[in-house]
Amino acid sequence: MVILAVDYGDVRTGIAVCDQLELLASPVAVFQEGYAPKLAGRIQEETQRRGAEEIVVGLPRNMDGSEGPRAEKCRDFAALLEQTCGVPVRLWDERLTTVQAHRALNLTNTRGKKRKAVVDAVAAVMILQDYIDYRKTHASSDQ
Repeated sequence: MVILAVDYGDVRTGIAVCDQLELLASPVAVFQEGYAPKLAGRIQEETQRRGAEEIVVGLPRNMDGSEGPRAEKCRDFAALLEQTCGVPVRLWDERLTTVQAHRALNLTNTRGKKRKAVVDAVAAVMILQDYIDYRKTHASSDQ
């Protein structure tokens, strides 16, 4: 199943997608849109273009597992996406994904404006890869 991932942000939102076999997550785009309904429309277009059957939205939790105001914004946006896109939307713990994305970009020596342009898509890839890896290891227990 093709799954689309969203690393939702106030200014930039990273998008990633996996292949039909759920083997590999790849970056798609970073949308610079702060107005949630318009952003949801752009994601809906991408969902249709890619043939995605599910969307995963990163849920920012604190290290102790609690949720703050940012998590509530993500929950609200996930609900908007589900209504707009017409496919199931799942929330997925995204703790440390942005930190991991920055580490990965350090390894490739990606700096400055170029880094700012891709870090959110890389974070979306990490969210999606974690989710599809979980699906593989828990497939029999979830059915």
